[in-house]
Amino acid sequence: MSDFWYYLRLPSMWEGAFVAVQIFVLAFVGALVLGLLLALMRESKHRPLRWISGFYVWFIRGTPLLLQLIFLFVLFPAIGWNLSPFWTAVLGFMLNEAAFSGEIIRGGIASVGKNQIVAAQSLGMRPVLTLRRVVMPQALRAIVPALGNNAIGLLKATSLASVIAVSELTALARAFQSQTADFFPVYSAVAAIYLILTSLLSLLQSWLEKRYSLERSTSGGVFGRFLSMRRTESPAAAAADAPAGATVPAGTLDPALQRPGAVAKAAPTGVAEVIARGSTVDQVAKDFVVCRDVWKSYGDREILRGVDITVQPGEVVVIMGPSGSGKSTFLRLINHLEPMDRGEILVNGKHVGYREVNGKLKPVDKLDRARADARIGFVFQHFNLFDHLPVIDNITIAPTQVYGESKEKAEETARGLLADVGLAQHADHLPHRLSGGQQQRVAISRALAITPKLMLFDEPTSALDPELVGEVLNVMRKLADAGMTMVVVTHEVRFARDVADRVVFMDEGRVVESGPPSEVIDNPQEERTKKFLSMVARDAATP
Repeated sequence: MSDFWYYLRLPSMWEGAFVAVQIFVLAFVGALVLGLLLALMRESKHRPLRWISGFYVWFIRGTPLLLQLIFLFVLFPAIGWNLSPFWTAVLGFMLNEAAFSGEIIRGGIASVGKNQIVAAQSLGMRPVLTLRRVVMPQALRAIVPALGNNAIGLLKATSLASVIAVSELTALARAFQSQTADFFPVYSAVAAIYLILTSLLSLLQSWLEKRYSLERSTSGGVFGRFLSMRRTESPAAAAADAPAGATVPAGTLDPALQRPGAVAKAAPTGVAEVIARGSTVDQVAKDFVVCRDVWKSYGDREILRGVDITVQPGEVVVIMGPSGSGKSTFLRLINHLEPMDRGEILVNGKHVGYREVNGKLKPVDKLDRARADARIGFVFQHFNLFDHLPVIDNITIAPTQVYGESKEKAEETARGLLADVGLAQHADHLPHRLSGGQQQRVAISRALAITPKLMLFDEPTSALDPELVGEVLNVMRKLADAGMTMVVVTHEVRFARDVADRVVFMDEGRVVESGPPSEVIDNPQEERTKKFLSMVARDAATP
């Protein structure tokens, strides 16, 4: 036992361990960078990039690491590169680990739902920003455990560096053992050192898993709770306990923002503010949304067939129709979340993400910038909140990262919007801790935070329990009363009758009937519309 303690405390043993740690850190960091590049290449739309990365991963994973190290050790001097054994080992381990890390990263990215990427696109976020702020933080929940296992394996594998004359821990241990014949004390000390190092890595892995867990605390401890209490003293937070459908004191809504013909109601201060700001972004076209002869297909299946719809500034248009009639696809085409096959869509007199070349529309290079410039808020059926970000960050990410607002201004607007929808006290909560109705109200606040000129709602209540539907519809009524231009896909007949200026009924990718709610809902002319409304009424009456 005394010999074991002697070798464990021997400085030269720890110097050898430090060499192993240096090789590990340099190789692992490099492997993460190269692995991310390989993962993105494997997922690229360009076939040559997929082939190159696929061949690299196939070759590296199919040949032994020991042979790769020896090959590099012999190759570099042959081509005139005088790399030291240390840097040859670093490069060899990096190239080997990158193949495995790349596949782990690729799997983690694939685990993030596509709806998260679509939500980021709707906010005008750039691909790199989406990868950095939305995709990778969520992918890390799947990546960290596997990478932690690989990191421990790589640290232990550095013992192979001794075959190319690197004086790391195991090489020194063999030298001591050959000189003293103390086999068990020497290698027991080596094993103890490796256990200490790998235990530290395991602790780091556990910390990272907690850091990216959805069950982590976002309160910031005692100091965070103190700040939370201070925040509730602000005027915006004072309305936190008010129900979503409650109105604020009269006089908060600018009369100029009141929608013609709407029942006079006071809109929330935050909502009125963003609508007022949106109305001054640029001049509003007479026909705000113009869709002419819009066609869209997926393979051989035609989704939209010659759709013509026009929306006036401040108008609320409700689109109804059976599932599969192309309603949701139509909304995505307006914001260019999907490309159209034929036709033309103008928002405020401009194409969103298209430029005209020789009389034909061609997609622009920077589609994310075009979406941001259009300022179109999109509220999805399944909320599509960023699960890893607290509510306040969900709302402020686009204003700060896309539109360049200061953090202070963005947070002030966000807290005002949350107070308006009765959620001020949930600003620091993660989305999964909220009810469905609360999440959808956060999604509406996030869309409003970009100061939109147009709001698109894709069946915003269909994923909610019946008791929660009213929470969301009340917020939408406030928007309509405040003068927001809205296109709403919904089956809520009562909402359409009470709030919509016009109802459009679609079936099989075509507009079947269009007109005021009093005509389309109460007195439909087309048999297909009558049949659909009767089915909706029957389903609503069924307990």
